[in-house]
Amino acid sequence: MRPRPLAMKPTLVIPVIVATIAALCVAALGATVTDLGPWYQGLAKPAWNPPDQAFPMGWTLIYALITMAGVTAWRAARTSAEAEWVIALFALNGFLNISWSILFFRLQRPDWAFYEVTVLWLSILAMILFCGRFSRAAALLLVPYLAWVSFAAALNRAVVELNAPFC
Repeated sequence: MRPRPLAMKPTLVIPVIVATIAALCVAALGATVTDLGPWYQGLAKPAWNPPDQAFPMGWTLIYALITMAGVTAWRAARTSAEAEWVIALFALNGFLNISWSILFFRLQRPDWAFYEVTVLWLSILAMILFCGRFSRAAALLLVPYLAWVSFAAALNRAVVELNAPFC
């Protein structure tokens, strides 16, 4: 009996499927709570604010990179404890990602969202540092996410400064 090609092994395919579904769920929940209606359109934004169409394109790329990083880190984990930490860190990050959208768009509190995006940023840094211990590739795949959220945090801060106070 011939061995199956490496790409066909269920133990390699299942993490990709699970990570992809998880990323799609986070993306879908984030998109669901993002409302670009009158309140958002009425906010003063800095001159360097990208057009609204840039965000879905950017997030699509970022979610693809996060998915690849999660699978790469999970596969590279040396122990089951490391693999569990990978899952926990990525799950926490997904929760924080959605939470920012809820605070900013649904609760209309960019001020609270700015404090939350700091925690989101720290969670990305934690993922990079943790995954980097056993997978340089996974850590590097997360660097654009850290840069994207750094830009988003600066933009969030500018929106707060231009529109405060929020009640």
